[in-house]
Amino acid sequence: MSNKIRLGILGGGGDSLIGVVHRIASNMFDRYQLVGGCFNPNIEDNNSFAERIGIPLNRVYASFDILIEEELKLPVEERMEVISVLTPNFLHFPMAKKLLENGFNVICEKPLTTSYAEALELEAIQEEKQAVFAVTYTYTGYPMVRQMKDMIRRGVLGTIQKVDLQYYQGWINPVIHHPEERAKVWRLDPEKGGLSCCIGDIGTHAFDMLEYVTGMEVKQLLADLNTLYADNSLDVDGTVLIRMSEYCKGVIRASQIATAEENNFTVQIYGSKGSLKWQQENPNALIHLTEDLPMQVLKPGHDYLSEFSLDGSKIPPGHPEGIFDSMGNIYNGVAKALRNERHDEGAFPTLHDGVRGMLFIEKVLDSNANGNTWVTL
Repeated sequence: MSNKIRLGILGGGGDSLIGVVHRIASNMFDRYQLVGGCFNPNIEDNNSFAERIGIPLNRVYASFDILIEEELKLPVEERMEVISVLTPNFLHFPMAKKLLENGFNVICEKPLTTSYAEALELEAIQEEKQAVFAVTYTYTGYPMVRQMKDMIRRGVLGTIQKVDLQYYQGWINPVIHHPEERAKVWRLDPEKGGLSCCIGDIGTHAFDMLEYVTGMEVKQLLADLNTLYADNSLDVDGTVLIRMSEYCKGVIRASQIATAEENNFTVQIYGSKGSLKWQQENPNALIHLTEDLPMQVLKPGHDYLSEFSLDGSKIPPGHPEGIFDSMGNIYNGVAKALRNERHDEGAFPTLHDGVRGMLFIEKVLDSNANGNTWVTL
């Protein structure tokens, strides 16, 4: 019998961008077999999509609840081992909670939930069940991000003293100015998107990346958010000042109304001995700056990189590695955890990272609502 991990997926059907990213990522290291799921709430669309990607209809379920019920009837050796939750934000918590309670491991899109209280509840259940739980902060899977993390923890930059992260998109700009078009966007609907749009969607990526690469935690923040219109309740732009320690401070800037920007995620970390810069739109270059040497550009796949970085490289130097590869590295890290294999502590973002993300969102909203004041995490 195949030793591949039996994977189920919730959501991600049709023309979903994130759905195809997860499916390709799960195949990348030949560790998973997609055995079924519930890809779409419409049963006809659900079945036709499953047929298109070659999933037997006897493992395609009309609803999430039916999936749980029917999978639990199967022998353990045939049952889905891990289920990816790729649905809109408001469904993450109830689905992840029921999956954990019924003994399934979980891979969940971010943000983890729609509230910090829900995130803490999931964390308590996960600790009780001892399940593997990953939150797909995708960019942590890039080889050069992992190289950045390794260099910082080895002290190459010295003491971290300044951090600057920017995540600029422009995709909401064409619809935000038209109330009737804006109403069709689920991320701008508090009932579906949760408490925040921009900070919840991409600001959490920057926050997680910051704590991931530095190994430090944000202690305090001050936020200024912009909804652009009085009748739009969720933020579409924000600037967050952060304090990681008394002498390490910085800023997280996030926007979805940065006109004509695509996916401009930039990470800059400054230490007492040097600095590192990385851009998501040019992910194969990690810039290392010091005061005594010319600028160095590190690239994936070379022997001079760390073991952790090389573990995430699949092809020889000079070949692009992108978003699919990054998500694939996260799935590979989860596979190692499921099979009790040795893996780096940063091999995949954990439930704790998702909980920290929800804390960040709520504290940003508190700071903004209280007149742009400093709050403690």
